[in-house]
Amino acid sequence: MTSRARRKHRRRSGSPAAKVLLGLGVLAAAIAIPIALVGVWALDVAAQAPNIDELKPIDKGANSEILAADGTRLGFIRSDESRTPIELADIPEMMQQATIAIEDERFYEHNGVDWSAVFRAAVENIEAGETVQGGSTITQQLVRNLYIPDPERDLERKIIEAQLAQELEEEHTKEWILEQYLNTASYGTLEGRTSIGVEAAAQTYFSKSAKELSLDEAALLAGLPQAPSQYNPFLDANAALARRNDVLAAMLDQGYIDQAEYDEAVNDGLGLDRGYKYTRIKEPYFFDFVEQELIDRYGVNTVRQGGLKVVTSIRPPLQDAAEQAIVNAGYSSDPTAAVASVDANTGQIVALASSRGYETSNFNVASSAHRQPGSSFKAFVLTAALREGIDPYSTTYTSRQLSLDLPEYGHWEVNTAEGSPCGCSMTIAAATQASDNTVYAQLDLDVGPENVTETAKLMGIESPLDSLPAEGIGGLRIGVTPLEMAAAYSTLASGGVRHEATAVTKVEFPDGKVDVPAEGKEERVFSDGVAYTATDILKTVISGGTGTAANIGCPAAGKTGTTDDFTDAWFVGYTPQLSTAVWVGHPDSRSSLGYSAFGGTLAAPIWQDYMSVAKGDYCGDFPEPTEPIDYQPFYGNYAGGGGDVSSTSDYTDDPSGTYTTPTAPTDTGTGGYDPDLYAPGAGQAPAPSPDGN
Repeated sequence: MTSRARRKHRRRSGSPAAKVLLGLGVLAAAIAIPIALVGVWALDVAAQAPNIDELKPIDKGANSEILAADGTRLGFIRSDESRTPIELADIPEMMQQATIAIEDERFYEHNGVDWSAVFRAAVENIEAGETVQGGSTITQQLVRNLYIPDPERDLERKIIEAQLAQELEEEHTKEWILEQYLNTASYGTLEGRTSIGVEAAAQTYFSKSAKELSLDEAALLAGLPQAPSQYNPFLDANAALARRNDVLAAMLDQGYIDQAEYDEAVNDGLGLDRGYKYTRIKEPYFFDFVEQELIDRYGVNTVRQGGLKVVTSIRPPLQDAAEQAIVNAGYSSDPTAAVASVDANTGQIVALASSRGYETSNFNVASSAHRQPGSSFKAFVLTAALREGIDPYSTTYTSRQLSLDLPEYGHWEVNTAEGSPCGCSMTIAAATQASDNTVYAQLDLDVGPENVTETAKLMGIESPLDSLPAEGIGGLRIGVTPLEMAAAYSTLASGGVRHEATAVTKVEFPDGKVDVPAEGKEERVFSDGVAYTATDILKTVISGGTGTAANIGCPAAGKTGTTDDFTDAWFVGYTPQLSTAVWVGHPDSRSSLGYSAFGGTLAAPIWQDYMSVAKGDYCGDFPEPTEPIDYQPFYGNYAGGGGDVSSTSDYTDDPSGTYTTPTAPTDTGTGGYDPDLYAPGAGQAPAPSPDGN
């Protein structure tokens, strides 16, 4: 090859140096192009990220707190998370500094993303061959907590997170961001409940408020969010201690603490004190009742995570008195005694107690156990008669054994509890005092079972009733609860005004809104004259009838109740201020309490013990009525000894039109009446008074 040809070839081929430069250029292009493409992709992802103003923060919620009427805490509503947000001013500066030192040392310098930390984390992860460093700032973590539900650990999410973090920094101060982070970070899970926020963490690990944390305690908590399970001191004390000391070292290195403070704190133990603020519950039966009442009104999510502050009606001194009265009577789990007490003028439940322990059964006997009421149901028959203008002091019935064949209801036999009926004529008032079953059975038929049902419902009975004659003396298909009876009798105590029984008096929402659930829920259902007359008669039950053991030395009215075979014993009574029902029986069966186990001997003494304390210094009488009853002539079929009570009944409509034949469901062979289901309540003999007379 000639020299000219060689030169020409070299020009075409290039010199060795040129080849090297060309190779480097190609390599650079090979690197730069993918980087550029990644950069374009990243910018595109960031551009597609939603504007932070368009996003609604995830509501982390807060635990709802339940308080007694006096402001003492009963407990927090159960939830998978424990959280009580607090202001930054209530978080110690050392807690703030510890968090910044270990999580984001350039927090006050970056604009939401610390690029130097990102690069440093990338290098460390490459060297380690795995992810060992995150590089996320506190702001990025807050974005993840507030705006990204169920975040996935991928590059696209990190890009969106970084974009939103920068936008968040533009709209909020560093103080706001730090406060939000310290209230939304997860600090670990114990017994299925996760502590969200520093306040819940302080209460869980040290049984104290966040503002009371010491340096070593703050350092331990600050180290948890990076790996809550790994550093949980209750699960791995050594890992937790090492992590805490890392936080202290970071604080020393960044100048937040001096050497002396470091030396003292690093030599301290963990100092754990397991807190139960979010799990301990007082009065669990009442607490469950309140929780259900709240869920029915506001929904489960609002109740469990809405941060409600709920003031209830329970009065601790009265609750204690109810529980003590049961203890004094000697009852435990079986047989059980239950007390339900309401404010007669508001319907607020002031005490709800049972001798059955919550650890034995979480079934609330006082509010939920449906039992046969026995003769305590006669108060509704009496009130129904008074609503029709029947004079209880002049209208008489004969106390006699009943063997009735009623076309609408079938065969029905009624007797008194002991021996034969007196065969004498008794006024309605006298029969109430003596709790005469046979008189009240005849009165129920004359008034009309459907009218008794209507009156019971008006007064507050919510359990199903069938408008059958046996219900008038306590033979119910479903039964009633102690709380139901206390609420219904309170309608008499309040002069004919029914108040819905409620356990919640006020609910405060985080936004300052206040709801009063029972506000306006009262209704006059009959005149104060009807209520006053019924009360005047029921007073005699305590003063000289079957309920003398309930005498508290102040004006009070009430009625005993005992069911057939002595399976249930009741006393339901009231003063002008409180209405209280006491039930005694076997909670899981209809077993007998024993011969002579009357309401006047078992339930009335508990009522007397409780009400003697609950009434306090008040000893006032019921006010005179503004609208006395205008009594009307009454021509009942059985009144005055009328009616055939020993064979097929001549039970017919009275031509006067003052009596209406009741209707009821029919059933082949029995006329709709099943004596096994509707066993009449037993009559009661007078019980001894508290002083033995």
